[in-house]
Amino acid sequence: MVPDPLDAAAAALPLDRLGRPTGVLRLSLTARCNLACPYCCPDAIDPPGLLDLRERLALIEAAASLGFRCLRLTGGEPLLHRGLEDLVQAVQPLRRRGGPASLRTIALTTNGVLLTAARARALRQAGLDRMTISLDGADGASVGRMTGRSSEGEALLQRVQEALAHAREAGFDPRLGELKLNAVIDRHRNGDQVVPLAALARRLGVELRLIEFMDVGNRNGWTPERVLPAAAMVERIHGHWPLDPVGRAPNGTASRWRYRDRADGLHLAVVASITAPFCGDCNRLRVTADGQAYTCLFAERGTDLRPWLRPAPDPAGLVAALAGLWRQRHDRSSEERATHPGGPSRPHAEMAYLGG
Repeated sequence: MVPDPLDAAAAALPLDRLGRPTGVLRLSLTARCNLACPYCCPDAIDPPGLLDLRERLALIEAAASLGFRCLRLTGGEPLLHRGLEDLVQAVQPLRRRGGPASLRTIALTTNGVLLTAARARALRQAGLDRMTISLDGADGASVGRMTGRSSEGEALLQRVQEALAHAREAGFDPRLGELKLNAVIDRHRNGDQVVPLAALARRLGVELRLIEFMDVGNRNGWTPERVLPAAAMVERIHGHWPLDPVGRAPNGTASRWRYRDRADGLHLAVVASITAPFCGDCNRLRVTADGQAYTCLFAERGTDLRPWLRPAPDPAGLVAALAGLWRQRHDRSSEERATHPGGPSRPHAEMAYLGG
């Protein structure tokens, strides 16, 4: 039998020290945000030395050659980045080359406030596949509290709902998983919003992803007592609309549940990185807007990739650097937290830089 060259190429892709393959590149485009969510605590300005379009393309191409098949664009708030559509369009050739080292999916995480109908159409036309919009409350007071914009809550809630409509009209189909709604739940700040958010998502016909409040960064005041366990969230919603478990996909972050009463197959999802860690098959690499690579959301420090990007990109050197970084990866911070509760707290990079 003649060996399949694609199988050989896949076998050559790097594994980390725990045997985990590459998969998702989360690329932050800015650390700035137009909101001030208390679990993220973004800065008002970007760090110096942000990557430009050429450098980002070189990074994405190197990552794709190593088996990173999904590119997720994050921030800060990525819609503040003026070159967003240009970047999405520029990476399209990486999708057409085929094989196990080709880019397959391009996704965006946004708060949606700046998503106009024209911008949604432009992103879809540029080649964006999926969009996740964040909303942490279902009424004006909760939205104002969770965005740090207490006087603007009603207006922000309306704009996010309009953003979801714009995305749907632009062709992002929630039934195909192309449009979802994220909500971070802090027991003390918006724990009462679990059921109202589920009701809103059901009305809008989009999958809701409830995310446990995570200890990312050093300034969000995280304590274990502020975590509302995902199991408790599911139980609350199940009491109103019965749910059947679907499970967590390999390498996925969310465990999904199906509403029994929805003929359209609508799902609920929960991300339980605190109470039910999923480090065992994590395949994510995060790169900040200024080119620092982090192999874990909870990492203390990153690796500066700019020496292989400046003054001009060094494709071979960049591939070697990323492959070496991945092969040395052994992070399992959430599992270690779960097995050693109350252990010493370590400094983490801020979520606004890592993009969640």
